[in-house]
Amino acid sequence: MNLHKSIIFDIKRYAINDGPGIRLTVFFKGCYLNCQWCHNPESISPQMEKMYTKQKCIGAKACIEACPNDALMLTPDGIKTNKELCKLCGLCAPACPTKAIEISGESMDYESILKIIESEAVFFDQSGGGVTFSGGEPLMHSNILLTLLKECGQKYIHRVVDTCLFASKEVVESVAKETDLFLVDLKHMNDEKHKQYTGVSNVKILENIRLLAQLNADFIIRIPLIEGVNTDTDNLQKSALFLSQLNWERKEVNLLPYHDTGKNKHIKLGSTYNYDGMNEPSAQCIENAINIFESYKLNVSVGG
Repeated sequence: MNLHKSIIFDIKRYAINDGPGIRLTVFFKGCYLNCQWCHNPESISPQMEKMYTKQKCIGAKACIEACPNDALMLTPDGIKTNKELCKLCGLCAPACPTKAIEISGESMDYESILKIIESEAVFFDQSGGGVTFSGGEPLMHSNILLTLLKECGQKYIHRVVDTCLFASKEVVESVAKETDLFLVDLKHMNDEKHKQYTGVSNVKILENIRLLAQLNADFIIRIPLIEGVNTDTDNLQKSALFLSQLNWERKEVNLLPYHDTGKNKHIKLGSTYNYDGMNEPSAQCIENAINIFESYKLNVSVGG
């Protein structure tokens, strides 16, 4: 495994919701969690994946002709891929005249990523922005992440890491030394519910949030508000109590109302979007959450 390469599924320029100022956001592919509400389901697998939009397909067959493994065929339901034959070489995607086929993920080395970051430096300087490493889970790619963080630090580029903190203590400590700001996801305080909706325990996550506070790291907590999952008063109060007890100067919480924007991406991936029992929070639900967090002397905003 090349420790200085990783799979990147997107690089977003002029991002304004991933930290202060105008930012470049680098999205690493692969995540330890499998959140049922994930709006970037293509970020979960650490491998390259094929995405197909049936509505765009005109049956041109150029993708079939481009495939060296005879993995594609045209059916009444559109192009179908034989996953046993498909090697994800990616030749079908550029051959498609309507971009009905896309390949999610590209192997990139740190030099290539750093070059793109440096090309945006003028916008960082003008806006007080910088680079944000997101995903997926960037801590899954700790070797290349640390290299990029150190290089950016030497160039005085502001560094943000957007993470769920499901990682070892050693990785968190190493990354914290090279990071200016963390954006930390807090999904649920109940461990069993956390396992139910994300596939993993929250014990390590809560320990690492405490660790960031002990390290005097700068961080913002981001909580997805999903009615039917984590907006009940009991969970919100436990979340607020936990955060209020941290020795944490910023004490900033961003509430992120859930939207089912990931549904179409699941269709493209051919995966199942299990959204039963998950709903967008009502205005009253959001107001209740704001009131609870403010009652614990936390700085609350909707969005972020």
